[in-house]
Amino acid sequence: MVKIGLIGAGFMGSMHAACYEALKEEGVQVAAVADLRADYAKKAAEKFGAEIYETGMELIEKADVEAVDICLPTYLHAAHVLAAMKAGKKVFVEKPVCRYPEEGEELLRVQRETGAAVMVGQCIRMWGEYVWLKRAVEDGTYGSLESAVFKRVSSKPDWAWEGWLAKPECSGGVALDMHVHDADYVRYLLGEPEELSAEAARDEAGVIQQIFATYRYGKAAVAVEAGWDYPAAFPFCMAYRIKFERATVVFDSTADPSLVVYPKAGGKVIPELEKEYESENDIGGNVSSLGAYYSELKYFVEGLQGKHPLEAAPLDDAIKSVTLVLREIEAAGGLVLP
Repeated sequence: MVKIGLIGAGFMGSMHAACYEALKEEGVQVAAVADLRADYAKKAAEKFGAEIYETGMELIEKADVEAVDICLPTYLHAAHVLAAMKAGKKVFVEKPVCRYPEEGEELLRVQRETGAAVMVGQCIRMWGEYVWLKRAVEDGTYGSLESAVFKRVSSKPDWAWEGWLAKPECSGGVALDMHVHDADYVRYLLGEPEELSAEAARDEAGVIQQIFATYRYGKAAVAVEAGWDYPAAFPFCMAYRIKFERATVVFDSTADPSLVVYPKAGGKVIPELEKEYESENDIGGNVSSLGAYYSELKYFVEGLQGKHPLEAAPLDDAIKSVTLVLREIEAAGGLVLP
């Protein structure tokens, strides 16, 4: 039985708790939960009969667990990952793995010293439509990729504890919190861009609320957009449009079907996607099904059980994605204008 310590029981921590509950037959148990908010910790712990700790650091020090799952605000990630690695724990940590480049350097240094296994929650790598696209690119199904557009937009994320998402110094803003999903995926798909440029739209305080980046890969251009300052009724949407030599592929999470291929020869094709785990929930946020969150945590648990190496979203790669986004922020004039 793999024993997990869940650190943070807010929106994402609740999502992870629901995933572990669904995975209970796979030989995993949440044995400890930590959250400063006693009611949140109690709600998550009751699902499993888990021990409750007030802080994540206390859980890392005292709980009888093999691994920890860190679902804290971004600015708390690095300190808890460092403590967990030094304590001999295996680690799953939500994205982005860190807020500042020097934190990334320290994380890598300690991982080299301890040999700790760390997986980062870059869940888009395991999202059905993105898994399909990765395979299509690698297999050359429609020829070479000529251009691509990725988009991720939503209303204001007002569910965060003490409003931390709206504080650039804590979250890195829309670029590091939301846009990092697509920046990471493009790196995963195509590697490091040869060139990049970025522009931003800002609020009255000069804080980036939308970011537009362009990457160059040889003859191919990739545009990536993210924004989270739309009205409350505005639906969350993630999407991509890929122009290949022999077809154009369109994905839109708000559409049905969500994924369509338009062959150059004419007509259209609806790809058959691998079945994802389906479970509706009322946790909040902008995702109603466990989907890829379940898939990534199942992969993490299986890695802990020795069924495969934990290589789907490793620490060093996640830090490279943070570095890319920080470069974009700098190119766009900084997170907050003076």
